[in-house]
Amino acid sequence: MSATPTASADSQTRPRIVIAGAGPAAQELVRQLVRTPFAGGITVLSNRDDAPEELLELAALPQVSVRFGQPASYIDPDSRYVTTADGLEFSYDQLVIATGSSPAGAPLAGEGRCLSYSTIDDAAGLGEAVKDVTRVLGRRPLGILVGTGTAAGQAEAVLRARGVRPIRTSQRPAAVVPTLAGSTLAAAGIVFEDGSSMAGDLVVLAEEPIARDALAVSAGLNTARHGGIVIGRDFRTSVSGIWAIGDAAVFDGVRLGLLVAASSAASVCASQLLRAGMAEPLAEAA
Repeated sequence: MSATPTASADSQTRPRIVIAGAGPAAQELVRQLVRTPFAGGITVLSNRDDAPEELLELAALPQVSVRFGQPASYIDPDSRYVTTADGLEFSYDQLVIATGSSPAGAPLAGEGRCLSYSTIDDAAGLGEAVKDVTRVLGRRPLGILVGTGTAAGQAEAVLRARGVRPIRTSQRPAAVVPTLAGSTLAAAGIVFEDGSSMAGDLVVLAEEPIARDALAVSAGLNTARHGGIVIGRDFRTSVSGIWAIGDAAVFDGVRLGLLVAASSAASVCASQLLRAGMAEPLAEAA
């Protein structure tokens, strides 16, 4: 038995965009849509039970409904509705999957002492953190970079541009070594399972996360070999009416989060959604 939200006759005729996910990419997409002449309703399905300030601000907008603790669990692309884990059903004209990614490995002991790099949006924050470390040291920092792939390559470029001497390792450490008491720096190095260690002034984790694409797989969308929802330049997936944005999406074999900033991707995706919304009524009339 489903619990489909009731709506007025007027709201039923308005275009409906449902966004599965409530992370940075989804939030930015909502902001871009409400800045446009989009006159329909936007429903955000969040897997978070808490209500962070940024989501509360979006939920206060008259055309936006944020469903906290209601992650999307099933998509019927033919009837165009999505079901949440609690059985709520939401009809959509356009559905955007923005489920993001999750860490590839188990939590690392002392992970909170590390800097991190997962998407291109992390570049500015990493650069500022390095600037602070350099100021404290009064010299060029020695950095330990953990990871392989595109994310680690981008992180290394940021570190070098900021004057860090990076030492890159593909072997995952067992723990992060804290600095001595009283030091303003967070990490002093890493230790591997065999007892060997590496010393440094900062530690950066740039491990490739796993795209959360299970929702897309269940709906029959094309996914990449190593995970992620395959999209085109317009953010469309292989199924009509369904789009993907953020770190769950893959373009040309690379996670979207490593190709373009969330704000830029959201701007383009919002424009495409508006075009699709205007084109469909014309197609039906024809």
